[in-house]
Amino acid sequence: MTTLYNARPARGWLALLALCAAALLVQPFTTHAQDWPDEPNYPDITAEEAQAYAESEYGPLNEREQAAVKWAMEFQPSVLTLKEQIDELMWFAQNADQLRGTSVSSVAETIKTHKWESDVLAGAFAEITGIDVSHNIIGEGSLVEKLQTQLASGRSVYDIYVNDADLIGTHVRLQSMVNLTDYMSGEGSDVTNPDLDVADWLNPEFGQNYEGEQVMLPDQQFANLYWFRYDWFTDPDIKAMFRDEYGYELGVPRNWAAYEDIAEFFTESVDPEDVGANVEDIYGHMDYSKKSPSLGWRFTDAWLSIAGVGDKGLPNGTPVNEWGIRVEDRIPVGSSVNRGGATNGPAAYYATRKYLEWIEKYAPPYATSMRWSEAGPVPSRGTVAQRPFQYITFLSADPFTSPDSEVTDDEGNPLWRIAPTPVGRYWEEGMKVGYQDAGSWAIPKQTTGDKRKAAWMWAQFAVSKTVALNKFNVGNTPVRKSTVNSAYWDKHEGELGGLITFYKSPVEDLWTDTGLNVPHYPLLAEQWWKQVSQAATGSKSVEQAMDDLASIQNSLMQRLRMQQYSPKLNPERSRDYWLNQPGAPKAERPPEDPVTVPYDELIQEWRSE
Repeated sequence: MTTLYNARPARGWLALLALCAAALLVQPFTTHAQDWPDEPNYPDITAEEAQAYAESEYGPLNEREQAAVKWAMEFQPSVLTLKEQIDELMWFAQNADQLRGTSVSSVAETIKTHKWESDVLAGAFAEITGIDVSHNIIGEGSLVEKLQTQLASGRSVYDIYVNDADLIGTHVRLQSMVNLTDYMSGEGSDVTNPDLDVADWLNPEFGQNYEGEQVMLPDQQFANLYWFRYDWFTDPDIKAMFRDEYGYELGVPRNWAAYEDIAEFFTESVDPEDVGANVEDIYGHMDYSKKSPSLGWRFTDAWLSIAGVGDKGLPNGTPVNEWGIRVEDRIPVGSSVNRGGATNGPAAYYATRKYLEWIEKYAPPYATSMRWSEAGPVPSRGTVAQRPFQYITFLSADPFTSPDSEVTDDEGNPLWRIAPTPVGRYWEEGMKVGYQDAGSWAIPKQTTGDKRKAAWMWAQFAVSKTVALNKFNVGNTPVRKSTVNSAYWDKHEGELGGLITFYKSPVEDLWTDTGLNVPHYPLLAEQWWKQVSQAATGSKSVEQAMDDLASIQNSLMQRLRMQQYSPKLNPERSRDYWLNQPGAPKAERPPEDPVTVPYDELIQEWRSE
């Protein structure tokens, strides 16, 4: 997935450093290294004081150890004290001695977080360890192609990948990646950071196998959430207009019935002058439908789970997941309803119809010609009231944060908020709601010996507590609890429009990745955009497109021969038989009543829990 924005500077932090530096010019520095307060992000320590502490603990410093001290000063703010940062980076400097001169080739998709890793972290890691890293940033489609080539051929393309944890089911079945849990306690124990602290991860389960062992380690993650114009939704005149027209209060929609009413209202009843917008038109919805691989992500990134297609269960529905694939005893047994799946069930038809209906009626006319990367920034233009499916990675970009933006105030504070995704009529308590992209480190088994050790050290460095908060401030894609619960973001929480509040909330675990039950992600994901695009253009009916998709997935799964948990399809039974069984696939349901909740009330509920 692709974004092309520059990192947002942490202006408050830079200003604080400048003030501290100015103070040092006019008065002597009186704090001694051993007297440093044990507080995170302590700014008024000179490089000389930092080096004095390091020398008192580690003796005379070589070039790599000096680099560790230098970069500890650079990676601010941090959840660690400066002493703790120095100690962690010193571990990397000292434990990489036998790996100096080793080169590592890694790859990640094109988002701000990974660009910063390439531009900043790779060089810092090389200075500290003597391990040269080429961190290649390419489009997600190209990354998956490279990975598929390596898996199919057995030839090394990259030493280590940051690929979506959506592939965890593929890696587990192909046994293609190093089991990190085994590696950390065995061959790689001497290069495993004692302060790695996997328990600090928000969602380590995204990269775990059925036994709970870590096969992939999340490097960054971003949810897709409901986005809306808080200033418009709280405007008394707009609220009165909505109440008069629909008979209930305008607020965060909890279900698709309310979302649809709000989309209709802003598209048909609200003029730009009603909300003080300097634009030609107001739209109640935003989406995209251009034929491309990203159209597949629009569906596989859990649109069907939001509609309620699958079964209850976290992180993914059991026995039927959000792709409509039924899995029994870890074995995929069918995608179509006549084999117990739900890809072409009533809920999937409903999800696809609503997707097409809303983009036609309530979105800007150019939405149908857009891909994922083009549609993501559109709400920042000031024409869109809400979006049900906004990837938060876009929200760190200048169009959403600059004081010159149409969706911020004069100081750059957001006029928008993010909130839980409204759900469809088939959704039930106990199901996952939406999707989180979790780009995760994975080491192919072709990477061996010192190369494997060097790659593992690089991965750990990129997710270390020393750098995690600094990295989050660049790309807003957290993986650690300590980041979102940091004192820094306690003070700055309002700057991100509810993002920190979401990650602290009790509902965060309802947004998950694709999970273990998709047996071959690259092969099956490719089929989605090819079929959905035909429904979008009208060359196939919704029912025909989803029927064909389910049939193709059945056929492909039937041909797979995998090292473990290989698919074995159920025998066909009548559609009525399966629709009358408990759970998914689910029989047709009637429309629901619209439900909304005031945003501020919702946030208060989260905080009280």
